[in-house]
Amino acid sequence: MSRAAWIAGTLAALAAGGGGYWAGQGKIGLPAIDVPALVSTARTHLGLEQPAAAPSSAPAQAGTGPVIYYRDPDGKPFYSLEPKRTTDGRDYRPVRASEDVSFEDELVQAAGTPAPAAQGDRRVLYYRNPMGLPDTSPVPKKDSMGMDYIPVYEGEDDGSTVTVSPGKLQRTGVRSEVVELRRLELPVRSPGTLVEDERRISVVSVRSESFIEKVENVTTGDHVRRGEPLLRLYSPEIAAAGAQYLSTVMDGGAQSGGRLVLDGARRRLENLGVSAEVLAEIERTRRVPLTIPWTAPRDGVVVERSVSDGMRAMAGDVLFRIVDHSVMWVLADVTERELALIREGQSATVRVRGFPGREFTGTVARIYPHLATETRTARIRIELANPNGILRPAMYADVEFAAGSQDAVVAVPDSAVIDTGTRQVVILDKGDGKFEPREVKAGVRGAGYTEIKEGVADGDRVVVTANFLIDAESNLKAALQGMATSEATP
Repeated sequence: MSRAAWIAGTLAALAAGGGGYWAGQGKIGLPAIDVPALVSTARTHLGLEQPAAAPSSAPAQAGTGPVIYYRDPDGKPFYSLEPKRTTDGRDYRPVRASEDVSFEDELVQAAGTPAPAAQGDRRVLYYRNPMGLPDTSPVPKKDSMGMDYIPVYEGEDDGSTVTVSPGKLQRTGVRSEVVELRRLELPVRSPGTLVEDERRISVVSVRSESFIEKVENVTTGDHVRRGEPLLRLYSPEIAAAGAQYLSTVMDGGAQSGGRLVLDGARRRLENLGVSAEVLAEIERTRRVPLTIPWTAPRDGVVVERSVSDGMRAMAGDVLFRIVDHSVMWVLADVTERELALIREGQSATVRVRGFPGREFTGTVARIYPHLATETRTARIRIELANPNGILRPAMYADVEFAAGSQDAVVAVPDSAVIDTGTRQVVILDKGDGKFEPREVKAGVRGAGYTEIKEGVADGDRVVVTANFLIDAESNLKAALQGMATSEATP
């Protein structure tokens, strides 16, 4: 304990003890000792406390509105909802509504800032809503609650502008950023499943009753090439049509209209599924083979084999099913609210769970026209190249669509937008400590930014931190000004 503090404490103890002694002896005539004042005086002489400043000769501007609380007369951070006194007997200072919502430092008035001109000397620009709503009127009017609209005079702010001193800006942590044009990307993620391309599936069958002579060494899972032999078969109908065609070929030129007959016989064999190579062999050898080779219609993988040596095949029976896996489909389900962000032709990134760490790029080929009633999702089809054949049907995948705006748009950080549920507001930084709430129309959100369709422009500055405090003060200021105007109206 310092010497000065010890002396002050001793004085306080002596004063209290002496007063008690004289009271105990019945010395009623002794004047009462003001212990707090004595201690304060001692601390002042000892340098522990600065003497109270003399009252300013300049008259302070009286506040308007009701008293909302009381504060310490020395400016210390002590407040009370009811009248109160300090330990040295001084009254707490009442704070009225107009003083509470003003961010202006009292030092500004003390420095000689000229008082605003009388309102009678200025022209009324318009009338604004007394509750701070974005509603103005060129003539005086009342709102739905019977409150008069507040006049806005020439050279005056619109009532919603809040001025904050530099010191308070630093204490409240207000920070602003410049509005810029940005290209917003909003990734849409969805689970998907790999399936075969329906257009790359071929079925091998016969078009007439046939008997399978021999099946080549081809089985399920084998990769075949277009034109590769799959089996040999005998068909009575094909044999009869081949004999007629051979007869026409041999003497077709000697008959009238022989060309038409030749074309008709050839067309009949083609309709029965006989390949061009077999027709060329008949013309070359001048004989009809007993069995006809049946070949693969495309490159692909045999996914089904339903034929064996010596079996009887009826017209339409499926003998082989061949699928080309060079291109795969990914079917993804996207929620109804995200459907508007996806368009046909845009790219999509596919991550197959069977190949962790690898990414495949596909293209949105089709957005199916119907929603699933149970899940409220729409099916999206992505075409995915599979040149090495490593992707297989029924694999699970995670799909990410590069959605969002293709052009640069006006965007602000997400933290700059105050969403009340019925409207969106940003706080404009107008410089020199002045801030103005501005209602905006928000668009899509992505990558931490929100598109602003109306309300702000490229180059404006918006508050990104502590904007809720400024917005609350602005609304309170507008409401209290509206109350004051209503009370002043006779």
